[in-house]
Amino acid sequence: MRKRSVTINGHRTSISLEDAFWTELLALSGERGLSLNALVTEIDRGRAESGGNLSSALRLHVLAELKRRTISRA
Repeated sequence: MRKRSVTINGHRTSISLEDAFWTELLALSGERGLSLNALVTEIDRGRAESGGNLSSALRLHVLAELKRRTISRA
C-alpha cells in the first residue's frame, strides 16, 4: 500500500492504493497525455455522481479500463 498526495480542484488530499493501481493510473494518465492529478480529478468528478470513496473509484476505473482492453482484443 502506498500513500500519495494529489491535488483535486486546488485541494491537496492523500490517497492510499496498492502499487499496482498507482502503476496503472500513471500509465493511463500518460497514454491520455494527462497529469496524474488531472486523471484523478476526472475520476473524482464521476465518483461525485455515483458516490463511494475516491480510493475505490480509482481502483474501479483501473479495473474497467483493463476489462475494456481485454474485451477489445478478443
